[in-house]
Amino acid sequence: MAALLTIGEFAVMAQLSKKALRHYHELGLLEPAHIDAFNGYRHYDTSQLRTAQVIRRFRTLGMPVPDIRAVLATGDVDLRNRIIGAHLRRMETHLRETSEAVGALRELLEPTVRPIEVEFRTVPATPVWAITATVDIPGFGDWFSGAMREIRSALNTAGGTAEGPPGGLYAPELFGDEIGEATVFVPSAATSGATGRVEIVELPAAELAVTVHRGSHDDVDRTYGALGGFVAERLLSVEGPVRENYLVSGEDPGAEQLTEICWPIFRTAAR
Repeated sequence: MAALLTIGEFAVMAQLSKKALRHYHELGLLEPAHIDAFNGYRHYDTSQLRTAQVIRRFRTLGMPVPDIRAVLATGDVDLRNRIIGAHLRRMETHLRETSEAVGALRELLEPTVRPIEVEFRTVPATPVWAITATVDIPGFGDWFSGAMREIRSALNTAGGTAEGPPGGLYAPELFGDEIGEATVFVPSAATSGATGRVEIVELPAAELAVTVHRGSHDDVDRTYGALGGFVAERLLSVEGPVRENYLVSGEDPGAEQLTEICWPIFRTAAR
């Protein structure tokens, strides 16, 4: 038979502070079994210990309060497993990102600097299907994914074909001010059928210093820094958007990704 406990006794048994128990009560996660109408003291019973332990473990694992509430409230085992599974996948993603960040930091601490391979390239004017907008850094990822899907869908519906890797043009303000003009594009010679936000435009010809970034964009700052420094030290840099070409952009987070970073430069002769 369940026994009634003071909040202090329950805190010891559940290994949760009284402050945490009051907080979980306010959030509706763990209601006391009884609240004294005269003095407001909370009392719990021993049958609630398992619920308290579940909450404690989920909070230790960083599960959001709404998800914990949903798990505790539902009797649907499949729904409960889906909620827990989704959180485990978020944890795995966070673990992978943390591991990559630690690896990048270790490389920064190494005394030697890996040489950067740079190609000077003259790019002719190129017809593309594109979407251009003023975007901010916090919303950039969602905007980029949605714009690329829209371009590919429009091009497919029109019967056009991609004639090169997708890419992007990014104004310096996007990096410096965290808001600026961005264009994502897919090269194609198709001349009609664009819909929605998609426009058929011609990217201007450009002189570029190009290097390849291998891996995700989490540590792309190293490649940007190396390429930008290379260009600046040779007095080649000019105003203009940075171009990225997505040679390999696997949907699988573990897949290799290859991105050309293309810096605008000034050239008077072939090198």
